[in-house]
Amino acid sequence: MHATVAGVDSSTQSCKIIVCDARTGEVLARGRAAHPEGTEVDPEAWWEALLQAGQGLLDGVDAIAVAGQQHGLVALDAEGLPVRDALLWNDTRSARSAVDLVDDLGGPQEWANAVGTVPVAAITAAKLRWLADHEPERADRTETVTLPHDWLTWRLCGGPASGAQPVTDRGDASGTGYWSPAEGRYRDDLLRLAFRGRAPQLPRVLPPGAAAGRTSAGALVAAGTGDNMGAALGLGIDPGDVVISLGTSGTAFARSPYPTADPSGAVAGFADATGQFLPLVCTLNAARVLSSTARMLGTELAEIDTLARKAEPGAGGLVLLPYLGGERTPNLPDASGSLLGLREANMYPHNLARAAVEGMLCGMADALDELRGQGVRVERVLLIGGAAKAPVVGEAAAEIFGTAVTVPRPDEYVALGAARQAAWALSGALQPPAWPASGGTEVPAPSDGGAAGRRIRQAYTQARLSLYDV
Repeated sequence: MHATVAGVDSSTQSCKIIVCDARTGEVLARGRAAHPEGTEVDPEAWWEALLQAGQGLLDGVDAIAVAGQQHGLVALDAEGLPVRDALLWNDTRSARSAVDLVDDLGGPQEWANAVGTVPVAAITAAKLRWLADHEPERADRTETVTLPHDWLTWRLCGGPASGAQPVTDRGDASGTGYWSPAEGRYRDDLLRLAFRGRAPQLPRVLPPGAAAGRTSAGALVAAGTGDNMGAALGLGIDPGDVVISLGTSGTAFARSPYPTADPSGAVAGFADATGQFLPLVCTLNAARVLSSTARMLGTELAEIDTLARKAEPGAGGLVLLPYLGGERTPNLPDASGSLLGLREANMYPHNLARAAVEGMLCGMADALDELRGQGVRVERVLLIGGAAKAPVVGEAAAEIFGTAVTVPRPDEYVALGAARQAAWALSGALQPPAWPASGGTEVPAPSDGGAAGRRIRQAYTQARLSLYDV
C-alpha cells in the first residue's frame, strides 16, 4: 500500500485539503471549509477550518504540508497567543506605512537591492510598521511574528503547548520584506526599521524539502510555503512558463534561476519552494471582479460567461477599471473601480460582463509586461484560478495577451503543490516527486495577430491614465 500525503491550501476565503498518493500524485480525497470574511481574522478560525476540512481525511496520512496566503501578520505574545487578529495581505490600512518605509531606507532601489521587493500595503513589514505606530501597546507585547502558513504548520506540530518553535520556508519568508532571497537570510536591520526598533523572534527558515516536525498522530509535517509557491509546485512549471492565477487576487509569476530586483516595485522578487526564485506581479482584483459584476447584474457567476460571449471584443466601448478594493499593480491603494465609455448604444448586460472580463485581463497583461521587463522568459502562459473556469476568460486572455494560452484542468493547485511538498519531505529525496502534469485546454493565439487585443489594451490604458496618470 502506497503512502498518502495531504496538502492544505489555507487561502483568504477558505481552507481546501486534498489527499494524494505520495508516489503517483493521484488525488484520493478532498475537503473544504470556509474562512471568515474581512481583512483581519482571528488565526484560530484558520485552525478550526483546517480541522473541519480535514475531518475524516487526515487520519492515517503519512505527511502533510500547508501552503497559505502570503504576507499576513500574525503577532504572538510570550505565551504564543495572538495579540490581535491577523492582518491579511489585502488589508490596505498599511499603505501609508509602506510609503514611509520606502523613504526611511532611502528609496525603492535600496529596498529592491536589499530584499528584491519594494514595500506596499500588503507586505508584512508595512503591517509591522502600522502596528508599531497605531497599536504600540500590542507591538510591545509581540514576542514572535509569523505568517499564516507558519502559524498553521506550528499548530500541526503541537503549537505553544508542545514547545515546538515556529518555522517557515524561503518562499513565504521572501514575501515579508525582511528576508533576502539573494542572500538567503533575514535582514534584522529591516525588521527593526519596520517595527520601530523592536526585534521579535522570527520562524526558522527551513531548506527546500525539509520537515518541520510531526503531528500528534505521527504524520510528518513539511515546511509548507506560500500559496503562489505552492501553485508553482502543483503545476510543475519549468523556466519559460508564466502562471496567471485568477483567484481573489490576480498573480503572474514564473520560475527563475536568478533573483530579481525591480525598483519600480511592480515585480516582487520572491523565492520559490524548490531553491530557485519566483518573480511575481500581484493585483488585488481578479475573480471578485466577475463575481461582483454578476451581483450587480442580479445574476449568477456562471451567467457571466454566457453574457460575455454575446458581446464583441471591446465590449461596445465600455472599459472597466476593476480597482474594487484599491490596487497593488499599479500601486493605487485608495482607488475605486470605474466604468467608462458609457453610451446609450452600449448599455447592455452583455457588454458589462465582457468589460469585466477584459478589465481583469488587461491588468494581468500589464503584469506580463512587467515580468518581461525584468528579463523573465514568457514562452507559455498557464491560466488557473476560479475565474479561469469560464471558457470566455481563456479565449479573451489569448486575445488580450496576444499569445496562445494553456488552461490546465481545474484543480486546487495550491493544495496539490503542498501535497507534493509533503511527499518530497517524506521521501527525503533531493527533488520533489515527478508527478504527471494535469491535462487542460489549449487556446490558440489570435488569428488576427492580436489586433483586437491591442485595441482593448489601448482603451484600458487611456482610461487609467485619464483617472490616475499611471
